Amino acid sequence: MSEPVIDREAMGRLAKALGFILSADHPTTVALRTASESGSEKDIKAARTLFLRLKPGDRRAALSMLDGE
Repeated sequence: MSEPVIDREAMGRLAKALGFILSADHPTTVALRTASESGSEKDIKAARTLFLRLKPGDRRAALSMLDGE
């Protein structure tokens, strides 16, 4: 099963969700916000790596918030 592709807009929404769940200044939240704004491959890769390092419960909660929109 392949990983879902998250576009720049979704990264911005994911950053907002993580800002609520973790904090606005959490490194993953900041990285997702930066990747959403810049769109550079380097920023996207860094944000994805940090997102995958989160606790599974935090990842699920953030993704569930996106599904609810």
